[in-house]
Amino acid sequence: MKKRCVVLVGLAAGVALLLTACAWFQPASVEPAAADPLQTVEVVVSGELTDAVVAELEGYGQVTDRFDAIGGVVMRVRESGLSALAGLSIVSSVGKAAERHADDYAGGVSTWDLDLQNVTNPGLVPRVVAYDGTGVYVAVLDTGLVRNWSDYLPQDQIAVEYAKAFLSGASDNSAVADVPNMWERDTESHGTHVTSTILGYWIKGAYAVNGVAPRATVIPVKVLNNNGGGWSPAIAAGIVYVADLVDEGGPLAGEPMVINMSLGGSQLSPLEAAAIDYALAKGVVVVASAGNEGESGMGYPGAYEPVISVGAIGWVDEWINGGGFWRLSVPEPASDEELQSMVYVCDFSSRAVGEQDLDVLAPGSWIVGPYLAYGAAHPPLWSMGRPGEYYFLGGTSMAAPHVTGIIALMFDKDPDLAAAGVEAILEDAAVELPGGTRNVRDGSGGWVEYTWGTNATGAGILLADEVLGAI
Repeated sequence: MKKRCVVLVGLAAGVALLLTACAWFQPASVEPAAADPLQTVEVVVSGELTDAVVAELEGYGQVTDRFDAIGGVVMRVRESGLSALAGLSIVSSVGKAAERHADDYAGGVSTWDLDLQNVTNPGLVPRVVAYDGTGVYVAVLDTGLVRNWSDYLPQDQIAVEYAKAFLSGASDNSAVADVPNMWERDTESHGTHVTSTILGYWIKGAYAVNGVAPRATVIPVKVLNNNGGGWSPAIAAGIVYVADLVDEGGPLAGEPMVINMSLGGSQLSPLEAAAIDYALAKGVVVVASAGNEGESGMGYPGAYEPVISVGAIGWVDEWINGGGFWRLSVPEPASDEELQSMVYVCDFSSRAVGEQDLDVLAPGSWIVGPYLAYGAAHPPLWSMGRPGEYYFLGGTSMAAPHVTGIIALMFDKDPDLAAAGVEAILEDAAVELPGGTRNVRDGSGGWVEYTWGTNATGAGILLADEVLGAI
């Protein structure tokens, strides 16, 4: 199977208009052995995280951060002491802090994605579905937003009063920092692009590109650094923060809330798992990208079973005439079989390996949106972030917000919908995609063959109208 190249293609503003758009304590006199390095680990205890419990843990290392709500801490521990720490009766799980990165590939063309999902059609009145996400909160745990986000995103739909930033390092600086205003100081653009799929975005002052749920309210929560990377303690802190917003007594108590995490890494984090369980118990729906590792398997937290994980599909005609034209619409399939023939599973989209749980598929190839990390011709730093820079990205990062947006539509239709039942509704309504092979245009006049098995498809393709009809 041929691997898609990582390509970044820019859209000039005028053209976009045509589209409509972490210390074991030892005596001071003892020098730590080089063969016994410090490890940054996450520890989740089996009961309440009291001061007495923390004191007991500190007999094995230095507690650098604590998460009382989920009974977790981050510690600096000597490698030789890990087994003793894990053997404590008060300890439920121990694991290394896990690195996370944004799940995106750069590439590009067309806004075919919402049409394929039956959210919109091209035209002056593009909405196909009767719901737009009104009254639903979506927390986007990502890189945050770029400084000039209001040039692209509808200000009324960004809940700046709840926006937050949680950042942490992997070793010496493992404490999670809550940095005011950093949520809107991103220079990587990933979080802005993901948000634009949910809400849509402005082009030159005109709200020209629709989103899956344009009237949902997005809470930007920065948990990744400006290079698109980060660590699991910060992500766990962000999840707990969002869950507490809708908890009894919280400012958004009782409101529908969906978390989107277009990010992942190679191992399950104890803190992340505990935080996700905490959020689910409070009625929060959690969506995450499956990862971009293809046959190597899914990333975490997407592969964690309670999470709604999303793989990426593309459209066989996303490039047409050798890339000479950008397509806005896809032909209307007359049957499920015809729809199946029109799509392929992206080669980067992570397959479920072993006991991993892949749930559904959504568009994740050549998704257009604001992306300011690079200028149209790599302009000087002073011009970064100017309005008018749009890029086509491919990755399961791009697929996840399509599903998050559909869930927002579900809660718009039925605000009393049980969050615990959302995943089952999605999977039951999905159009099955069997394993198969497709020949796909490559943008240079040639063709690329993509092949996948059933471990790449989950329950299948999500269509907004089918999901809403199942409620």
